Formats: sequence, structure tokens, C-alpha cells
Amino acid sequence: FFGHPEVHVLILPGFGIISHICLSISMSPDAFGFYGLLFAMFSIVCLGSSVWGHHMFTVGLDVKTAVFFSSVTMIIGVPTGIKVFTWLYMLLNSHVNKSDPVVWWIVS
Repeated sequence: FFGHPEVHVLILPGFGIISHICLSISMSPDAFGFYGLLFAMFSIVCLGSSVWGHHMFTVGLDVKTAVFFSSVTMIIGVPTGIKVFTWLYMLLNSHVNKSDPVVWWIVS
């Protein structure tokens, strides 16, 4: 899901919206790990533009090329995880009522 360039056109605004929601709910003046979030977004975009080849396995890619595209497709999950766990850290370590249903809706 996160490896297709056309998906990034749809998902990048969502990432920004979620970051702003986490900021407003946590009532924090700035995002925790701002540069980590920034570099994670940049690496998602860069890796996402190079994973198209995992759709081409049936056309006769050699083993080295197939391993490269498979590896990049799996590695793109790392910056995505950085973003998600940073959002959770921002929400769970804030001064927000932990029984607020909106918080648990976002966490789930």
C-alpha cells in the first residue's frame, strides 16, 4: 500500500492532517520529533518512487533485481512505523484525558 507513487498523492495529505490532529489534541506547541517526521516523510517519498518493480516479477526479472525491489518494498515500512509511533508517543505522553473517546478512536 505505501509503495506506489500514486498512493502518495492520496496519503501524504492524510499524514499531514494526522500530525496536525495529534498536535491539537496534545496541546503541544510543537511536534515531538519534528525532524524525524520530516525525514520519514522524505524517505517514504523517495523509496515509494522506486518500488514499482515489485509488480513486474512475472515478466522475467532476474533474481538480483527482484531482491532489490522486494527489499525496498519492505524497507518502506520503517519510516512509516516511525511516523505512526511518533504520533502515538505525542498522544499518550500529553496532558489529555486518557478516557476521551476521540483519543482512543485515533489510537485504534
